Formats: sequence, structure tokens, C-alpha cells
Amino acid sequence: MQTSAWYADLGNGRFRNPILYADYSDPDIVRVGEDFYMTASSFASSPGLPVLHSKDLVNWTLIGHAVDRLPGGYDDGVRHGDGVWAPSIRYHEGKFWIFFSAPDEGIYMTTAVDPAGPWTPLHMVKEVKGWIDPCPFWDDDGRAYLVHAFANSRSGIKHKLKMCRMHPEGTSLLDDGEIVFDGTQAHPTLEGPKLYKRGDYYYIFAPAGGVPTGWQAIFRSKHIMGPYEDKIVLHQGDTEVNGPHQGGYVDLDSGESWFVHFQDCEAYGRIVHLQPMQWADDWPIMGIDTNGDGIGEPVLELAKPNVGREWPFAVPATSDNFDSQVLGLQWQWQGNARPEWYSLHAKPGHLRLYAQELPTGVRTLYPAPNVLCQKFPAPVFTATTKLTFASANQNELAGLTIFGHDYCYLALQPASSGMKLVFVQGRGSMKGSSEEIQAERSLPASVNTVYLRVNVVLEALCTFEYSLDGISYSPIGDSFEAVPGGWVGAKVGLFCIRQGTGTGNGYADVDWLHY
Repeated sequence: MQTSAWYADLGNGRFRNPILYADYSDPDIVRVGEDFYMTASSFASSPGLPVLHSKDLVNWTLIGHAVDRLPGGYDDGVRHGDGVWAPSIRYHEGKFWIFFSAPDEGIYMTTAVDPAGPWTPLHMVKEVKGWIDPCPFWDDDGRAYLVHAFANSRSGIKHKLKMCRMHPEGTSLLDDGEIVFDGTQAHPTLEGPKLYKRGDYYYIFAPAGGVPTGWQAIFRSKHIMGPYEDKIVLHQGDTEVNGPHQGGYVDLDSGESWFVHFQDCEAYGRIVHLQPMQWADDWPIMGIDTNGDGIGEPVLELAKPNVGREWPFAVPATSDNFDSQVLGLQWQWQGNARPEWYSLHAKPGHLRLYAQELPTGVRTLYPAPNVLCQKFPAPVFTATTKLTFASANQNELAGLTIFGHDYCYLALQPASSGMKLVFVQGRGSMKGSSEEIQAERSLPASVNTVYLRVNVVLEALCTFEYSLDGISYSPIGDSFEAVPGGWVGAKVGLFCIRQGTGTGNGYADVDWLHY
């Protein structure tokens, strides 16, 4: 069984970018001793705030999530694109800290002694709309600060960074802060700040120019409240890596410095790259400065970071046999999870999904919170699942989906006699959603177990297939080009739903999902 379709480690002392060909949006990173930890945006999915671990910055595993569910306002459906935006992870006074903003609620904080968890319940640092992408900082004199950006859609402010004084325990802000940089002219769409101190300078690392086409800017000052000088240190240049920016950096004992950032790849999400970082005249240069102008360009292959030894290959999990007593860490629900949605005990070795009625007034998959998803793991892959559906209600469906603002699914559905397969294309937005059946196949009356498969090739072109024996597969429907969702890449998902009102007790037993 193939468990991963993408390895960054080339096995010869070198690595290739991206280090994670998966949607770990807005990554931030911290080093503690010989270990590196990363977190990323998770928006409305649960569990949220993924925490990844590495020993060499190239091989990463997913070790946990810092948030089980989002606070009030996320229980009744899916708020696509809301939720956890651009977190920062830090290590201070013997524990890990993560700060993030929910753009409509405010700035939250959680801590843990062990980054794998447990994490403390979310604490509201500041209840406010539109203050986003917060990053904490504890200075040498014991004073604490927090820098953040703005979401124009909520606050009416854009292109600016603000510095606030913070309680040393990270529990509250001590003032309303001061604007320390206005990027309206030189750095529009300024966001995602990360605050550091090195030598005599305070540095704010921040992306600008927009997600698909922007650049990485650095701001420095000898005083934390500024004024700050600015410099572009990484851009696309002549490479194919568009919009290289937003992330964090670490120093190694070997003297090397490395910067982790994302690249927006549409349906594949915001995939993660690793760039070497040099220092010249107290300015960082990221990637390779091919033109000698102090602005680097992304590197696609390079010698691995010098961490003193080689470490085994590692990637976040993908395939799942559902043999554990808990869901694999690769799985996230579209909304706040509820225990009645599923069981790993009802039929050992299987994931049982119970048919859930869709939110009131809808009949499409788009607003359903009980879709169990995971990220695209590579540019080219095949995902196959074995599913048995027990239901007599013709309004119930269970199947496999490729999910974004546009989506497709292949599902089993009870018919007047036995089961049928339906291949459906859908479209969703903040204004609503719609679906259309593209193809149907009647199954023999005794058949309620099928193998469902989706093949994904370059440009995120998806083709669905089905099989009754797990050996011979037949295509169904037209190919479908996957698209992103609400600030996220497309996802592979499993679901069991009931359309319309009425009673039902259908369920789907998923034996496995393999990549």
C-alpha cells in the first residue's frame, strides 16, 4: 500500500521543494533544541491548528491539533473561509504558545507543555473584528508585545501593521497599539507579520503584494515601536514559484538560517517551501540572489539543512485502515464535530458514518459540516475507498467527494430496487449552492458494497471510477477540474447525509481509504 505520493527528501543529502505538497496555509515555525514545530491556518475545519514536527526541516509528521473545535458561532453549519487565520507559534518560559485570529471574533491564545497536546482551552486575548495574523514577542527586559495586521473586510483598514503592548502572560493587550508601518504605497496587502529580535535590530517578517503574486518583505528597527526600514528579500523572479511569502525562520547550531513559506497553488492549496537564508549588512536574503540585488528567488532543490545527522523519511499520514480507536490526525470535519456523526467501535476496523440531515433549507453537500476531509497530498495521486451502505431511505447518500467551491461526488443511494450510484457535480458560494446529477448506474439488487476511486493528475483534473470487486474499475461521469474552497485547497472527503426532512437510520461502513 502506497502511503504517500510526495517525498521532499531525495535520499542523497538533498531535498526538493515543496517540503509539504499539501495545504498547510500561512505556516509558522519554531525551533526548540533539536526539534522543529510548525503550525498553519485551519479556518473552519475541526480539529484545527495542526501541529507538525520535524528533526531536519525536510521530513515532517503531523503530531496533533491545538484546537478540538471553534468557539460559539461555528456549531450550526459551515462558515467557509472563517475561523483560524494565520497563527504564530512560539516557545517561551518552558511552554509553547499559539496565537491566532478569528476575523469576526478576535485574537485567541492557547499554550501547551507538550506540543502534541493537550493544549489549554482557547483564551480570548482581544475581542475585536478584523485584527488578524497576530504574533507575540517577549523582549529581553520582560516586556511583551503583539504585532498584527488588518482585514479590510471587517475593520476597514488595509496595508498596515500595528504593534500593541501585551501582558507578559499573553492574556490581554495593554493598549490599542500604534501603527508601525503603512504599506499602502510600497507594500500593499501587507499582512502575516512575524516579530523577531537579532542583535541590535527588531525584525518584522511580513508578506505583501497579495497571495498569488506577492513578495516577502522585511522591516527592521532598533526600537520596537519603530520607525522601521523596509526591504524586499524574496520574490518570484524568473522562477515558477509564484507569490513566495508568509512564514517564519529559524537559526541552526551549524550557523545556518532557514525560512519556511507558502506558495499558492490553487486547488492544491498553499503548499510549503523551505529556503536558505543568509544575512548581509543585518538584512536577510532568502533563496538565491541571482541578480546581486539583495532579493532572493526560490530554490527548487538544495542540500538539506545541516542539523548534524541524517533523519528517516517522514510525511504526514494519508491512507487509513481505520484500525485505531480514534480518527487519524489527517482527518478534519468541515465544521465543528459532533460525536453522533461517526463511530470507530460499531464495526471494529471500519469507520461508520451515520446519515446526518443537512442544515435546514438546503439539499446540497456544500453546507454540510459532517464531511470528513483531508488535504490533497501531492500533484498526482489516486485515492480509493471501500464502502458499504446500509439504508432504505432514498434521501440518504454516502460516498467519496472532491470538495471545493466547485465539487463532485460519487455516492451510493437507495433506489426503488436495490442501490444505485450517482455522480453529482455541485457549486457553492456564500450566496448558496446547487447540484446536478451527471450520471447514474443501477447496481444488482444484492449489492451495497462498492469501491470508489478518484484519480487526480496535473492541473487537479479528477476522474471518478467505481468497482464491484476491487479489481476492475469503470469510469463514471466527465473529468472534473478541482478548485479551491474558502481560503483552502481542494480536499478528498467521505460523507453520509440525508437530504430533506424525514426519519432515517442509514449508515456507511468505510473499510479503508488508500492513496
